[in-house]
Amino acid sequence: MRRFVIGEAKNLIDQTRRRPRPHHNNIRLLSLLASDPIPVSSSRFFSDMTGSDSSSSLPVTLDSINPNVLKCEYAVRGEIVNIAQKLQDDLKINKDAYPFDEIIYCNIGNPQSLSQQPITFFREVLALCSHTALLDRDETHALFSADSIARAWKILDQIPGKATGAYSHSQGIKGLRDAIAAGIEARDGFPADPNDIFMTDGASPGVHMMMQLLISSEKDGILCPIPQYPLYSASIALHGGSLVPYYLDEASGWGLEISELKKQLEDAKSKGITVRALAVINPGNPTGQVLSEENQRDIVDFCKKEGLVLLADEVYQENVYVPDKKFHSFKKVARSMGYGEKDISLVSFQSISKGYYGECGKRGGYMEVTGFTSDVREQIYKVASVNLCSNISGQILASLVMSPPKPGDESYESYIAEKEGILSSMARRAKTLEEALNKLEGITCNRAEGAMYLFPCINLPKKAIAAAEAAKTAPDTFYCKRLLNATGIVVVPGSGFRQVPGTWHFRCTILPQEDKIPAIVNRLTEFHKSFMDEFRD
Repeated sequence: MRRFVIGEAKNLIDQTRRRPRPHHNNIRLLSLLASDPIPVSSSRFFSDMTGSDSSSSLPVTLDSINPNVLKCEYAVRGEIVNIAQKLQDDLKINKDAYPFDEIIYCNIGNPQSLSQQPITFFREVLALCSHTALLDRDETHALFSADSIARAWKILDQIPGKATGAYSHSQGIKGLRDAIAAGIEARDGFPADPNDIFMTDGASPGVHMMMQLLISSEKDGILCPIPQYPLYSASIALHGGSLVPYYLDEASGWGLEISELKKQLEDAKSKGITVRALAVINPGNPTGQVLSEENQRDIVDFCKKEGLVLLADEVYQENVYVPDKKFHSFKKVARSMGYGEKDISLVSFQSISKGYYGECGKRGGYMEVTGFTSDVREQIYKVASVNLCSNISGQILASLVMSPPKPGDESYESYIAEKEGILSSMARRAKTLEEALNKLEGITCNRAEGAMYLFPCINLPKKAIAAAEAAKTAPDTFYCKRLLNATGIVVVPGSGFRQVPGTWHFRCTILPQEDKIPAIVNRLTEFHKSFMDEFRD
């Protein structure tokens, strides 16, 4: 009977959607979505949509699956994004029925989905490596640069069978790891060993791999920044460990205070938790700060003294927008302090998804693993081998990111123009959005120093907080739903990243193309004024 009723309800909804609807009906629909106390991403929502229920005879239920999966959350692609995707589908049918003409996804660092163009040299080399028959055609020399052709031949010579569709060594193709190690050495001024490089499908698998290595029970803890990128809380939950939070100081531009690290470390110890590692995201996500070299030295000393593995998330190393800050890798800082392989355990993560290249869908990256004994390294290799290898296209792009065209190469000038054009545009977009947010009543936004995000603080009126409580949702989620309702702009509530209790934020990317930024600012400004007027205390 339940399935029949649900089926009839779905049919009625489908029929209603096919009819032309007046504008106010869509606003009402959006309002219902925005205030629905049942999360769209919840199991109950999907259960109702599929017609399944707790009386199902199927062998897998919420009670029988791994409880760590239930604990895992990932807000970047969570509830509000699910609502936005449904609205996007409805816009195709009723394109004139909403107060906006498109959904603008500012929820995730996904540059090419927002019309950023890939770097020409990178894609030329990838195309030639993927379709090797092109290298034998005369017209290829008219269509591709000489250095992209030469690089493709060099890479293919390093791949067994010259086939990008074949498996590689579990750590990645040796010649590509050589190129990456050379790039790290050129960046840092200190030697890098290709045997320390483990190629991964983006940075995320590397993080998961290290959590598998470090966490054996809930008594194992990982120090993580708050606010944090939810990959870390999700991965720690999936592997059954404990997240030990350390709070970044918003008042000082999201500063990382060693006193806070010590406090949280001692608190964890008092609860019987053995802290195994410290995760640092630099430049910061979602907070966008760039650590000073002095601060990094203090962090390295802290890890050395406390015997912690330093997990350095450095995927935004190319994204620095202010002249008084510069990216320094933690490995460079540690080596400059005289700490070598036997002094500190350090894992650095890099990805082709960010930077100026934004090759998210190609899933390439690596981790550089240093300061581990040979027997532990064997275990890391074993875990990597379980996954066979990372994808070859991602490996190729990771090598190109760390070994781009050099002065004198045919592609050099166009490559530099593309790179600088993207980064300078990101800097302008970050500044424009930062200034616009700081002009809004009750909003403060720290300087966008790096990465791809702004993380403004919203001082919400008491009436808005009460309305959120009545809707059984977090106040910042309530705000973000209302923003989506009114503007089509998708941002992520700060509660999805964790935050100081009693404060409210949202994360907004700087990635929409520059010509769309004024419209985003106008929509956001109009919405915020209306929201504050509606809920003013």
